[in-house]
Amino acid sequence: MRARLVAGNWKMNLGVSESAALARALRENLGGTPGVVVCPPFTALAAVGAELRGTNIALGAQNMYWEERGAFTGEVAPGMLTDLGCRYVILGHSERRQFFGETDAGVRQKTMTAARHGLTPVVCVGELLVHREAGRTEDVIREQVAGGLSGLAVETVEGLVVAYEPVWAIGTGRTATDADAQEVCRFIRGLLADRYGTGAADRVPILYGGSVKAANAAAIMGQADIDGVLVGGASLSASEFAAIAHAVP
Repeated sequence: MRARLVAGNWKMNLGVSESAALARALRENLGGTPGVVVCPPFTALAAVGAELRGTNIALGAQNMYWEERGAFTGEVAPGMLTDLGCRYVILGHSERRQFFGETDAGVRQKTMTAARHGLTPVVCVGELLVHREAGRTEDVIREQVAGGLSGLAVETVEGLVVAYEPVWAIGTGRTATDADAQEVCRFIRGLLADRYGTGAADRVPILYGGSVKAANAAAIMGQADIDGVLVGGASLSASEFAAIAHAVP
C-alpha cells in the first residue's frame, strides 16, 4: 500500500517566532498523526524542527542545490538540510520554474543528490493555463517527468514523491475538478510504469497541489491515484491544515 502524505509548503512566509508558534499549534493538533510534513522557510527550519521533535510530523525544505559544498553563494546543500533534521525536500516547484528559471535537467540533478543524502524528493510537475486550454497538459507532464527523472535508478524512483500542481490552480482559488486531478495523476502513474515498471509506479505516492482546502481535501484524496496533497496557503493555518490532514481517507 502506498504511503499517504499531507505536506504543507509555507513558501516565503512567517519569521522564526511565527513559524515556531505555528509548529507548536500543529504539534498539539497533529503530533500523533502519521504522514504529515511541513516545509518552512530555510531560516525557520531549526526552530520548527525543535518544536516538532518527538512527534510524527516530518520536517521538509522548499528547495536545495545539487552540490554538496562550494562557492555557490545563496544556495543550501543537502547535508545542511539533513543536519537540521529534514527528511523531505520539495524540488521543481512551479514557482521555482517560473520565477527562478529552474529546468527539468536541474530538477533531475537535485533529485539524484537528495536521494543520495537520504532525503525524500517531492518532485513537482504541472502545466500552465495556456497548456491546458491548448490540450497540451499530457505533453507538458510527459516532458517534465521524462526530463526530471531520466536516468534515475528504479530504487531512487521508488523512494520519491511526485506532486501534480496545475500552475493555474496555485494560489488562484481555482482547483482542478476531482476527475481532472485524478486523470492527470493516473497519467503520471502510467508514465512511471512505462519507464520503471508497474511495481515501482505502484509504490510512488502522487500528491495533488493547487488551492487545497479542508472543504475539498477529502474528495481530492479519495481519488484512486491521488495519495495526498501539497498544501500552500491553507498550511499557514493550524486549524485548516489539521482539518486537511484529518481528511485523509
